[in-house]
Amino acid sequence: MSISYPTIYALATAQGRAGIAVIRISGPAAERALMKLAPNLVALPAPRYAQRLSLFETESNFDQSPVQIDDALAVRFNGPNSFTGEDVVELHVHGGHAVISALMTSLSSIEGLRPAEPGEFSRRAFENGKMDLTAVEAIADLVDAETSAQRQQALTQMGGALAKTYYGWRERLVKAMAFAEASIDFSEEDIPEDLSRQSLDALKVLAQEIREHLSDSNIGERIRDGFRIALTGAPNVGKSSLLNALAKRDVAIVSDIAGTTRDVIEVPMDLSGYAAVIIDTAGIRESEDVIEREGVRRALEQAASADLRLHLVDSVEAAEMAEHNPDTIVVMNKCDLLSNNDLGKALLGVHLLSIKMNDGLESLIVEMSERISNQAAYRSKSSAPLTRARHRHALEECVDALDRAFVSADAGADVEMMAEDVRVAAQALGRITGCVDVEELLDRIFSDFCIGK
Repeated sequence: MSISYPTIYALATAQGRAGIAVIRISGPAAERALMKLAPNLVALPAPRYAQRLSLFETESNFDQSPVQIDDALAVRFNGPNSFTGEDVVELHVHGGHAVISALMTSLSSIEGLRPAEPGEFSRRAFENGKMDLTAVEAIADLVDAETSAQRQQALTQMGGALAKTYYGWRERLVKAMAFAEASIDFSEEDIPEDLSRQSLDALKVLAQEIREHLSDSNIGERIRDGFRIALTGAPNVGKSSLLNALAKRDVAIVSDIAGTTRDVIEVPMDLSGYAAVIIDTAGIRESEDVIEREGVRRALEQAASADLRLHLVDSVEAAEMAEHNPDTIVVMNKCDLLSNNDLGKALLGVHLLSIKMNDGLESLIVEMSERISNQAAYRSKSSAPLTRARHRHALEECVDALDRAFVSADAGADVEMMAEDVRVAAQALGRITGCVDVEELLDRIFSDFCIGK
C-alpha cells in the first residue's frame, strides 16, 4: 500500500534547449493537474498509452481565449504500478525554454502541487516499497555514469544483484536470531545441543562469506569513482607533457625549470570503458624549498595510493634502476634524443615514448587500458561488488558483531549476549537495503540526486 504525499512535479530531462523535454508529475493530484492543463480533454488517457493533446496556461484571462503552451504527448501511470508507486503523469513537450517555463508556471498555480526536491521521486519509490536503497543508489550511479563499466555496474546493482546477496545473508541471521530467542524462552533440554552448534557453525560460514565480499580491493568504488593513475619520476622527465598529451589539451605548465609542478593536477580519462583519473605530481628530488618539499610529499603519497603508476625516465641508466611490478609501467621518455645503441640497451618491458615526436603514445594508452582491465578482472570476486563506503562500513559492523558473538559462545557466556550481537549484525545488514533504521541516511542519500529523479 502506497503512502500518500503532496503531489510533486519537476523537469525530468536536462536543463537547456532540447528537442523534447519531459515533465513528471507524481501524487494524488497528478490526474487532476492533467485535466487542468488540458481542458479540452474529454477523458483521461489509457494507462501507459501516449496521447497527443494541447496544453494551456492555467492562469489565462477568462475574458480572452485560452493561451496555448504546446502540443504534447501525455502518458499516465496508475499507482501502485508506476516508478514512485503513486499516480504519475509524464508530459512530453518541445524542449524550448519558453515552453518549459510556461508549463512549470502553470503547474505551480494548481492547488495541491509543489516543485519536487532533489531525489524526491526516487525517495517516494523507496518509501512506497518499489525498490530498496541499493537500487536507489544504482539509479544515481546510472545517471552519473560516463563509461561503459560504470553503466554496467550500475545496471547490475539496479537489477538487484547486491540486494539479493544482502537479503539472503539477513535471512540467515534472522534464522539464527530465532534460535537464540528460542533458547532464551525455553529450557535447555528443549533445545538439542547439536542444533545449537549447527546454528553457530552456520554463522561462522556467513561471517567468512562477508569477509570475502569485503576483500575486493575496493574494486566497485574504483569502477564508480575512477582508477587513479599517478605520473611519477624525477623533475623534467616529461610528466606534465605526458599529462597534456593524454588530456589532448594544456592542463599543466611545461617548463625546463625544475620544480615547476608543485601541486597535484588531476585529469579524468576513459580507458576502454573504465573511468580513470591521471595525476601529475611534483618531480621527486631533494629540495630546500618548503613548498616544493610539500609537493614532493604529496607526490609520494599519491604514488603510494595509486592503482597504477607511470614512472617516467629519460635514460637507459634510470630505466635499469626503475622498479618493475604489475602496478607500474616504466616509460622512457625523450627516446628521440637517444642513440640507436642506447635504444638497443633499453630493458624489456620499458615503454619507449617520445611526446615531442608523438611516438609511442597510442601504444602506451593501450597498455594502460590493459593494466586497468586486468586489475578489475583479477580483484573482482563478485558479480556485484561493493560500490559505496556506507555498504562497507555496515558489513564491517556486521562481521564485528558476529565475532563478538563467537567470543561469547566460546567463553560459555549467556545466550542473551550472543543473541544481542546477532541482532546488531542483522540491523547492520538491514541498513544497507533499507530494511531497518535508515531514516538518518535518507536525506544524505537522496540529496545527491538531480531534481526530477
